[in-house]
Amino acid sequence: MFSLRKPVVAVAVSTVALLMSSVVGATTALADPLPPMPPDQNQLPDLPKEPDLYRHLPVPDPATDPWYAPPPELDSMANGQIVRTRDVGTYVTGIPMPLTTRQILFRTTDVRGRAAVTATTVLIPPVPWIGSPRPILSYQEAIDGSAALCNPSFTLRAGIFKEITLLAGFLAQGFAVAVTDFDGLDGTEFLTFGEGNLVLDGIRAAKNDPALGLADSAAALYGYSGGGSGTARAAERHRAYAPELRILGAAEGGVPGDMVQIARHNISHDEGLANFSGPANFTMWLALANLSRSYPEVFDPAGYLTPEGQELLKNVRGRCVWTSALTGAYRPVSAYLRPGKSLDDPAIHNVLVEQSLGQPQNLPDMPVLMWHGIWDELLPFPDSIESTVDAYWNGGVDLRYATTPIPEHVAADLSVLPAAETWISAMLRGLPPGPRLRIGI
Repeated sequence: MFSLRKPVVAVAVSTVALLMSSVVGATTALADPLPPMPPDQNQLPDLPKEPDLYRHLPVPDPATDPWYAPPPELDSMANGQIVRTRDVGTYVTGIPMPLTTRQILFRTTDVRGRAAVTATTVLIPPVPWIGSPRPILSYQEAIDGSAALCNPSFTLRAGIFKEITLLAGFLAQGFAVAVTDFDGLDGTEFLTFGEGNLVLDGIRAAKNDPALGLADSAAALYGYSGGGSGTARAAERHRAYAPELRILGAAEGGVPGDMVQIARHNISHDEGLANFSGPANFTMWLALANLSRSYPEVFDPAGYLTPEGQELLKNVRGRCVWTSALTGAYRPVSAYLRPGKSLDDPAIHNVLVEQSLGQPQNLPDMPVLMWHGIWDELLPFPDSIESTVDAYWNGGVDLRYATTPIPEHVAADLSVLPAAETWISAMLRGLPPGPRLRIGI
């Protein structure tokens, strides 16, 4: 990924020097340049973790709530089979009427093929749906954490779900909305195809609960950034893992597609605070914190991180996105690697390749809408996504893809949000998806 910062700064410095020389007749040489900044420019003190910050909220931490405990017969259960349910209260801004909110703990399969449990929270508005079964929008939030209370089954009850305004728009239209803890109870599925399994089993669980009346409902998928990862991986897993589900479409933006390129970007560093890579460094720390749980034999911190890096990784564990970002930003992983070690190590590289999108055997079998910002500082364009888009386009996926020239990761999402919400709502109503399309840079 190229950066305009260094050329612009160089031109500006040269221009200022020339003007100063002409004005004051300076003949002395310019001062020696300042020494380069060290790669670690995070000057924040050690921050409390979200479990400490949220402990006074009137909702129990899922890590200690017995409702989340797996049953002894888990291995013999089917994917999407319900373990237990409960009715809960939620806080949804912009919906001035009571919602039916049901939480379902269900059996699923993690990225390593092991039986696991996770939860989905299904919200149903008191708006009649006439003419067909009420459709389900599977909404994937950008959870981006490694603690159980980062998950929406906690944050929706506690009133701190960070994408609540987006949910309200879908609920106001009368859709049932399923919000699954698709990264697992403690983040082990983050940026892996395990996310796709959990999303699809969340839809299965919602359809399996007779109290919700959704047994005959079709579904669609929606998410951005970390939620775009869960959405894209569910779309790719659908054909092999849950072909019986009728998925009408997938809208996914800011998608982490090529994990190898994302890793290379996020371990790089430029000097100083005004650079593209610095804010993104936390995403790699978060990925390593979670991958070291799902692939401990490959991502053993002692094998590739310095003692300081191991301490930093330990510090990132157990955090949600807010303090993870503040803890890991401007701390490139490359500054904490043992001599001779890199994320291009064959074993690490193989896992990153396996978990990348766009492989021929995984192409989505539903209409897809994708969008990506060309100035995305977290998931750089084109490296993190264009190989996935190429694979989809050349593989005949029913794709609509657009880039947006908006700087910053979240702003790029907001620029496309109205169109994306309109498109996925049309899919849920059974309307045609429109022609295949690829526009932008």
